[in-house]
Amino acid sequence: MYDHIGLRVADLDAATRFYTAVLAPLGYVLCSSGDGYAGFGPKGEPALWLHLNKGRKADGAHIAFRAKDHDAVKAFHTEGLRSGGRDNGGAGPRKDYSPTYYAAFLIDPDGNNVEAVCV
Repeated sequence: MYDHIGLRVADLDAATRFYTAVLAPLGYVLCSSGDGYAGFGPKGEPALWLHLNKGRKADGAHIAFRAKDHDAVKAFHTEGLRSGGRDNGGAGPRKDYSPTYYAAFLIDPDGNNVEAVCV
């Protein structure tokens, strides 16, 4: 539903490792990288851009990524914990959102709330 999102990060290498790990189970890859940036998305179509922030740390954002099934949501959470993320809600149903909402939440190394969801 969005064209692209940009996040400012304090440590581009750490953020790139984190997003490479958590987005792989969802089918997304590192598409582009260079001095001070990295872009992720479907192959050849980066939609999530990380930019090295040399100034004040930005307030956290919330991003939800679509997952194809419950196993992908679980893998997203597991890989995120292994890659420097903090738990913000393990994989499971969120019936308060909708009867079929299944999601997991992580806090990335820069304090952003990232989610994988399968509806």
